[in-house]
Amino acid sequence: MRQRPLSPHLDVYRFAYTMATSILHRITGVVLSAGLLVLVWWLLAAAGDAEGYAGVAAALGSGPMQVLLAGWVIAFVYHLCNGIRHLIWDLGYGLEKAEARRSARWVVIATVLISLALLYAGFVLRGAP
Repeated sequence: MRQRPLSPHLDVYRFAYTMATSILHRITGVVLSAGLLVLVWWLLAAAGDAEGYAGVAAALGSGPMQVLLAGWVIAFVYHLCNGIRHLIWDLGYGLEKAEARRSARWVVIATVLISLALLYAGFVLRGAP
């Protein structure tokens, strides 16, 4: 008799939208935790002297940091949209397979649209470099 795993393994399941959204939800949570450290750094600089704040503002205005900030915005929007989806599931709605797949698509669509709007407002309308 073949030795079976004690619990289901990844090779037992077929890849599905809901699996991808679950994994991405966890990843964005970790990314947001790292972004929180940057937010605390900025807040501490804002509470300090003008020279320290100017240094942090210059660092946050650099090209690589702007890319990271854009990534954190996208991660936040996705995590928020998928979190709302989970709250709806907690109410007992959208748990059927077809509904779960449809809501996964809507989460991705909402993330793209809201992220584009926020990034446009934050980088283009504000006149970021």
